[in-house]
This record gives sequence, structure tokens and C-alpha cells, in this order.
Amino acid sequence: MFFSYKDCIERYTNDYFLEKAVKDGNLYKVEKGIYSDTPTWRDLALVAFKNKNAIFTMNSAFYYQDLTDSIPENYFLGTDRNAAKIKDPNVKQVFYPEETLMLGVEEKTINGTTIKLYSKERLLIELIRHKSKIPFDYYKELISSYRNKIYDLDEEWFEDNVGKFPASKKIMDAIQLEVY
Repeated sequence: MFFSYKDCIERYTNDYFLEKAVKDGNLYKVEKGIYSDTPTWRDLALVAFKNKNAIFTMNSAFYYQDLTDSIPENYFLGTDRNAAKIKDPNVKQVFYPEETLMLGVEEKTINGTTIKLYSKERLLIELIRHKSKIPFDYYKELISSYRNKIYDLDEEWFEDNVGKFPASKKIMDAIQLEVY
């Protein structure tokens, strides 16, 4: 489990006792301002902790939603259009308008880490919106996965939410043509 510097100061009362806990092996310093109660941790857990307001999207979410077995090289995180740039070289940041940022967000536990990510329905919209930026073979693999999971998709969610995105008619036509 990770702790912020503020959490550690509340627990250990001051810097002296915090440093003593680190020195005694009761706490481990991960990086500036972040501590862990275990000597090892998963990168996914650290990325999720450092970016609490971000949502896993695109390649990361496709993988965590079992739509592909291609492990992404980077973590893809969606943030508000006005959010600060994420400076982690392992993170690809995708900016979304505030109106659509939280549409289709769900929580899922991956290897003991609970993360926020987009639902399969929201990811299908993102897949179609970013079709020109995605390698053709990868796109086809994902569309094929959606066809195999057609009965798991919430059609009502599409009806309620596709209209909130730009070019909603094109998105809905593509969903009908390529998946259903």
C-alpha cells in the first residue's frame, strides 16, 4: 500500500520519526513524497496512486477489459482537458472534455490494485473515434473481440450516451456496421 508524505507525517508525527521508520525497514521510500509499507510493488499500483484523478483508457483499458492480449508498452490515462501534463515517461496522456470524461467509468481490481477505467461500451466509442490513430491489425483484433462479446454490451448505454460525443451519428453508424 502506498502513502503520501502527508499521510506519513500524520502517522509518524514528524520527519525524524518518518526517516527512522524508513531506516528501520518499517516503511520504504518509493520516490519523493511517496512511501510504501512493502519493499516491492507493482508499477500499475504506483501509476494508479500517483494519478488518482485519471482514468485508464485506450490500450491499457482494452487490455484490462480483456479485449486484447497485447500488453501495452505504456499506461494510457485519460484526464480532463485542463489537467496538468503527466510527466511520467511510462504514461501516455489522453485529454477529454469535462462533459465526457466521467462517462462510462467503472472500477476494476487488477492484480490486487483497484483502478478506474472505461467500460467496454465507452471504449468502443473511443476505438471508433481514434480509428485513424490505431494500427489496422490492432483495430481489427479489437473489433473482433467486440463481436465475440456482443451480448455483454449494454445497448441502452449507447442509446443514452453516444449523443454526448461529437460526430455521434458517425459513431453510432460505425458501431452498427462493424460490431452489430
